[in-house]
Amino acid sequence: MMLSILRGLADRQDFPALRGAAEAAWEDSADPACLALLAFAQAQLGEFEEAGHALSGLLELIDRLDCETRVDLGAVCLSLGRVDEAGALLEAVLAVQPGHSLALARLAWCRMQQGRVDQALELYQRSAAVQPRQAVLLSIAQLHLQMDHAPGALEALELAANLWTEQADEWPEPLQQYHQARLHRLQLEVWLAAGQQAEVEAWLAARRSALPEQDWCALLQGYAQLLQGGGQHAQAEDALREGLKHCPQHLPLYSQLAEIAALQGRTAQAAALLRRAIRLAEEQEDDLVPLWVRLSSLLLQHNPIAARQAAERAMALVDSLAQAGRGSCEQLGSWRVQAELALAGVESHELHYVEAEQRYQSLLEKHPGLLAALIGLGQLRMQLGRIDEAVTLFARASEIDPARGHAALINARHFPDDVATLEQLERLARMPGPEGRVRSGLLFSLAAAWEKRKDYAKAFVLADEANTASRKLLNYDPVAHRQRCARIRHAFNRELYEHRGGLGNHSTLPVFVLGMPRSGTTLIEQILAGHSQIHGAGELGVIPGVIAGLERWERRVGSGRHYPDCVDDLSAKVVAGITGNILKELQEYAPEALHVVDKLPHNFENIGLIKLLFPNARIISVRRDPRDIAISNYFTDYAAKHGGMGFAYDLTWIGEQLADHNLLLQHWDQVFPGEILQVRYEDVLADPEREARRMLAYVGVAWEPQVLNFSELQRPVKTASVWQVRQPLYTTSMAKWARYEAYLAPLIRGTNARIEWQPITDMVTLPVPGLLETGVAFYREERLDDAEYHFKQLLHHLPEHAAATFMVGLIYVRKGHLDEGIALMLKAHEQCPWNGQWRDDLAQAYEMAGEPEKAALLKRKKPHSAHASVTDNEHEIDGEFAW
Repeated sequence: MMLSILRGLADRQDFPALRGAAEAAWEDSADPACLALLAFAQAQLGEFEEAGHALSGLLELIDRLDCETRVDLGAVCLSLGRVDEAGALLEAVLAVQPGHSLALARLAWCRMQQGRVDQALELYQRSAAVQPRQAVLLSIAQLHLQMDHAPGALEALELAANLWTEQADEWPEPLQQYHQARLHRLQLEVWLAAGQQAEVEAWLAARRSALPEQDWCALLQGYAQLLQGGGQHAQAEDALREGLKHCPQHLPLYSQLAEIAALQGRTAQAAALLRRAIRLAEEQEDDLVPLWVRLSSLLLQHNPIAARQAAERAMALVDSLAQAGRGSCEQLGSWRVQAELALAGVESHELHYVEAEQRYQSLLEKHPGLLAALIGLGQLRMQLGRIDEAVTLFARASEIDPARGHAALINARHFPDDVATLEQLERLARMPGPEGRVRSGLLFSLAAAWEKRKDYAKAFVLADEANTASRKLLNYDPVAHRQRCARIRHAFNRELYEHRGGLGNHSTLPVFVLGMPRSGTTLIEQILAGHSQIHGAGELGVIPGVIAGLERWERRVGSGRHYPDCVDDLSAKVVAGITGNILKELQEYAPEALHVVDKLPHNFENIGLIKLLFPNARIISVRRDPRDIAISNYFTDYAAKHGGMGFAYDLTWIGEQLADHNLLLQHWDQVFPGEILQVRYEDVLADPEREARRMLAYVGVAWEPQVLNFSELQRPVKTASVWQVRQPLYTTSMAKWARYEAYLAPLIRGTNARIEWQPITDMVTLPVPGLLETGVAFYREERLDDAEYHFKQLLHHLPEHAAATFMVGLIYVRKGHLDEGIALMLKAHEQCPWNGQWRDDLAQAYEMAGEPEKAALLKRKKPHSAHASVTDNEHEIDGEFAW
């Protein structure tokens, strides 16, 4: 009787109740059948160690166990991921009892995990014919969907719905809700597979009035997840936004919208959605910690300071809740783990490796199977060159999550020995999820694994599929990139340096190693960094940071200009401030070094700005066979795919980028003849000492033979080449393209196509830099006529310059021309409504003009929060003025 009750709980998937009842029954009876059911519950509830221990003991008694208990042991094995053992147990039972319904169903699950879909469907159908079960019928429907057989899915779904109508009242209420939701979700999936989207939307609209808000929103979220799994992210976003019209206070809708925005690289929008969710959670006294953790993770690559603030906020919240006695110990413990992981990630990103390692190790001491900590610590140790330790951690992770663990192992160049594992990983990669129909990152890893096995056709097919899936989430525009390169060439011409001579800092501290990504820049930096007077700092953001600062400045003053157009306005004072900040940052990396290397590859686009700031900076341009560059990029999944690396996911785009790179390098060679050192990757492999001597002589340091022992250099490396720099020189990467020659037609088209761009006729050249700064200085000295002259001179070239417009208006007001002055000040303020000082000055002008109502209305307005402050650590423009 007791076993019948326990198996009923198992059949209804009420695992908490099963664990309690089976534990009591085992203590009372010592019946192995009760222990098997207890282990099943434990495995389902994540208590893997306890379940595994029980399983080991029961397998020793296997000959004394009846068929029912062996079937339950098969379920335990399945829950622990031991699919082959489960299959053997269940096959043995079916050899004795061919019609055992539950054994058939569980063996079907084995076959699904093994990728034998046809066999799985047949076994499920045999099981349902003997004894219809809700879970079995839903699995049949799911398999029909997987096999693109919508009628079969619909038939199985109808049977499941009828069975549910008969049995629903026998189930506990929470499980009723769970299975009802599963039935509804599968109904949506079947309709979508049949292309019946109109039916879906009508059904959802009808359910909105029939269901509580919480249930309807959960249904809507499930629908959006299905759309995401089908690669229909825009439709998913539309559905969620439609839901917010009806349920504007529902937190999970904002959270899922943020996920979609983040997947598509819209980080600012995703962050805004999460912050909106945080505000709602505060108002509703809902769970805040997971939201702060997600915000930290989202911002880590884009705004590390804000990421740290979010992680610290999460930890502070956990501490305050614990002190107030709010929340269960289990919940608080889970949140503390999440916050610690977020802080560990921040520490690692900020290069605080000791602190990060301590946090990860502390977490693993308390939670040995914590997947995120295993992966995070493993990646950290990879960067530090402790590859064997990293591999050990990734191997442990692979036992918990084969997909993530094996992907990490493959990235560390430890490949699965057997084809079966690769096939299992491929099945996992093809399971629909938030990013679409496939997990592109796992496909990239599998492509590397098949390449290692020298099955190059299979490797390319997987890489091509991964790139195709990735492109659907990218917004890279090759036409816009080509036009931007043209503007860079136009802005940084010889005349600029002739007219702005003497601007830059003459320091030789900075050394820039640049070139196409995957051209060998990491190897060159590693050789240089082996010198006692040279420090390799990795891929730094100092030059992109300057560009971002210029963009912020132009936006703040409302000039209407962007980089690179605005470089003609860099005065000696501003350049001195910028270069001083850069040198201070570089010196902090290695105070005793004579040279610090920044090896950000895409600085090849920024050579003009580098030479304007640092005329004596050493620049090493790395070249490599473009076909090898292309294949290496096409097989790499970049963290910056939504940034500068979007081109790497299409062979034609890669070809166009190569052509743009070559044209830029030709331009720089013409503007700076003989000042940039060209190094060929293949030459370094052929004669490393000769090339090393040439590079060191160019930098200006004496020869040191230890630079050739670069693989032994102990320093953190955070690039896609992290494992390669720990290896001695090898030549297997040369002419790698020949393995894939049959697939290179798109690359060749992109590379050889005529380079065309729109003529640049709108780039204004200012006669002298710093007109705005000079005008402000005169204004502060009360030299209003001189100030007005400079502002009007600026407006002659840039008629819509908001700051110059405002200052002319302010001068007019000071001179008593109130109406003209207020009109100009108002125009400028409308262009830059975030400028609080302008708002206050305009309000004061209204009061002077006898219009206190307008002044009061203006004072009640707040500056636009999106532009009110700068919180990141990018280089600011020195010499910013306040009114």
